[in-house]
Amino acid sequence: MKKLLIALMLMTTPAIAQTNIVVSKASQTMKVYQDGELTYVWPVSTARKGYYTPTGTYYPYSLQRMHYSKKYDNAPMPNSIFFFGGYAIHATPHVAALGNPASHGCVRLSPNNAATLYGMVRQDIDDTTIVIR
Repeated sequence: MKKLLIALMLMTTPAIAQTNIVVSKASQTMKVYQDGELTYVWPVSTARKGYYTPTGTYYPYSLQRMHYSKKYDNAPMPNSIFFFGGYAIHATPHVAALGNPASHGCVRLSPNNAATLYGMVRQDIDDTTIVIR
């Protein structure tokens, strides 16, 4: 009976997908892979002149549905995925600037794309990698 219960639990437990997020500062795009398959390509905005978006490989350490930046006049940062210090991937209302450097250092996405990504990372935060080049 115990073996049957374990087998049933394994069959009904959803698989967790590995999520890899790759941000290109050169092309101002984000590619999202799940289990090695490219699932999304989105325009982003990284740091504009005078600011810096860090490069490297990171892992999300905090998710906040709504964050307000203490550094930048309580600017709203919906669907924030923090990956290094105060740097995050988050939604922006400035969608016309996507595809061009425009941020103070964070990686900006359209609201719909940020919500989609937030949901994906929320499901498997421990199995998510963020690469910024």
